[in-house]
Amino acid sequence: MSVNIDQICDIARLAGAAIMEIYSGDHAVEFKDDKSPLTAADKASHLAIVAGLERHYPEIPILSEEGRDIPYEERKGWERFWLVDPLDGTKEFIKRNGEFTVNIALIEDGLPVLGVVYVPAQDKLYFGSTSGGGFVQQGQEQPVPIQVRVADPGAGLTVVMSRSHPSPELEEYLKGIKVAEALPVGSSLKLCVVAEGKADLYPRLGPTMEWDTAAGHALVVSAGGTVNTPEGAALVYNKPNLLNPHFIVGKG
Repeated sequence: MSVNIDQICDIARLAGAAIMEIYSGDHAVEFKDDKSPLTAADKASHLAIVAGLERHYPEIPILSEEGRDIPYEERKGWERFWLVDPLDGTKEFIKRNGEFTVNIALIEDGLPVLGVVYVPAQDKLYFGSTSGGGFVQQGQEQPVPIQVRVADPGAGLTVVMSRSHPSPELEEYLKGIKVAEALPVGSSLKLCVVAEGKADLYPRLGPTMEWDTAAGHALVVSAGGTVNTPEGAALVYNKPNLLNPHFIVGKG
């Protein structure tokens, strides 16, 4: 069964609307077992996404950050599944800086082939597929194609980095390249900034989970870029351990 990306965009927008209802009010923060913040918005977005995906694509299983406890024995045979982060950037949500996202990706044979990243506070939608290219849409304006830009290392690179998770490994990596500008950005927007051609490189030399990167990964590939380990291998998904290795996002 083919997937209609417009339907997935609509689902992401509905999830974003559920988040914004909470974001615009006084939100109560809970805590996960690892003490990272979890808000009611996570749950509201998760429910909206799962309801939409199950209604349109009941045959495709769903792996979400909010439903992460599906054992590998159950999911290892999945050739095609949704990988969802209902609210990426909970720290950005708590800080109210608007840099949080809704992420929905379709994984086929371990690789992301379709991705939607919605920025509810900005009403900005990124979407793309490996067969149809990448796009960005602001509000109700017409979608605009996006493309990863060709970097000029000699002139210096625009490097996007985590607003919340700096690392000593990243500092060491940056010593080896000429950095013209450093852009601190929250959530999966870091991948979107590269896909949109507004930055050259996003080195992530710290921990992330598969749902953090899948939708943005699909978008980057749709826009002509790569998301590879420092050794040059593509990130793969639905591993026994859902923790990603370090990776570099760029033109490849």
